[in-house]
Amino acid sequence: MPAVHLEPPDGGWGWMVVLAAFFQSALVFGVIRSFGVFFMEFVGYFGELSGRVSWITSIGIAVQQFASPVGSALSSRYGARPVVMAGGVLSGLGLLLASFATCLTHLYLSIGLLSGLGWALVFTPSVASVARYFKTRRTFATGLAFTGVGFSSFAFSPLFQLLVDAYAWRGALLVVSAMSFNLVVCGALLRPLTLKEDLEGPAEPSRSGLGKFSSLFSLPLLADGPFMRFVLAVTFINAGYFIPYVHLVARARELGFDEYQAAFLMSVAAVADLCGRLLSGWLADCRSCRLLHVLVAWTFLTGVSLAALPLGRSYPVLMAIGVGYGFCSGAMTPVVFSILPEIVGIGQIFGSLGLLQMMESVGGLLGVPFSGWLRDKTGDYAASFLGAGALLFAGSLVLVTLPNFFSCLGSPSPTCEVETGPEPRGGLPATGELSSQEGDRPARSQALQEPV
Repeated sequence: MPAVHLEPPDGGWGWMVVLAAFFQSALVFGVIRSFGVFFMEFVGYFGELSGRVSWITSIGIAVQQFASPVGSALSSRYGARPVVMAGGVLSGLGLLLASFATCLTHLYLSIGLLSGLGWALVFTPSVASVARYFKTRRTFATGLAFTGVGFSSFAFSPLFQLLVDAYAWRGALLVVSAMSFNLVVCGALLRPLTLKEDLEGPAEPSRSGLGKFSSLFSLPLLADGPFMRFVLAVTFINAGYFIPYVHLVARARELGFDEYQAAFLMSVAAVADLCGRLLSGWLADCRSCRLLHVLVAWTFLTGVSLAALPLGRSYPVLMAIGVGYGFCSGAMTPVVFSILPEIVGIGQIFGSLGLLQMMESVGGLLGVPFSGWLRDKTGDYAASFLGAGALLFAGSLVLVTLPNFFSCLGSPSPTCEVETGPEPRGGLPATGELSSQEGDRPARSQALQEPV
């Protein structure tokens, strides 16, 4: 029987899990962000419209998000290690098959469907594994893992272009495929960890098939008030978060700056993003204030920076606001994921993260088209950024409605924890410290701190 830990070890092998998550985030979202290098190659080779070629990446992202609950359910059943290793095989295999494509349909199926499914099996279990290994340093560890996205965004775009120039797009995809197969090695580093809370859920041996399915996919969380309000807030945040990645360069070109100046804006914002993730993780783990308050602050400041972008009509001012957006949005990201165990409990981290990713994808899919619609209606990108800022403000307002937001505004202490409520409904283990006092979810007890 594996050793049972009273609480997350906050170090040790956990740092190897962070290293694995760093490379996994790089090889998933770094590849997705840099895949534009292949875009014009596909347009020229297949002689298709840009809109049809754009569906390759769109399908991959959609499958990655909507299939996240599958990765969560499989990880809850079999553990994160084999699931992530299987995802690495699928993502690499999809890119390998794409190198032999003779039409766009082949790319839709290989990169969009197969690699997208592999990315879904990799990302969610990796983030959840970091959360399970850390408690007091959770935000810093998560931010450190997510810096892989920023570093790979810098490196992969020029690297992919170099590969295309040297080997054409088919040879370049073969090399990217070989890189993606390294996700299997990263998955092997996710050593299983058994926590005391994992063994404290009520035994239900007589569950029906429907009940087992519901438990496997954590569907009772859909009836949990605090969790669903958190999902709504993150959906608003997700809708506005990606708008500058699509429209900031266009805004700069609209103001008369050349393409290199416009591209440099995103590069500087990416550097600020990296700094924000690391600093936010360190500050949040100092626990000078509650994690929920930290998240609301960064969300609000990200909204302010987005709403201020229309004021940047000179290049230095636009650069300064872009740096502010990059720093605040980067600082917000690790807090979003590290606060989830405080809402649902660490025992529900796999299922809750999968459901969150699936439902927040609605914001990611609709936010950019909404921004483009505003631009078409007004003839200016100013309305797009104001709309993006409004979405972040809406997200911060929803976060304020989470239980006990206005209690204990100072430094957290043992008396700052909410009182333990009644036994949870729906057969779920005890939940986090932000659980509702409304009767539908109890507060988390000190289970992880008690002796066995």
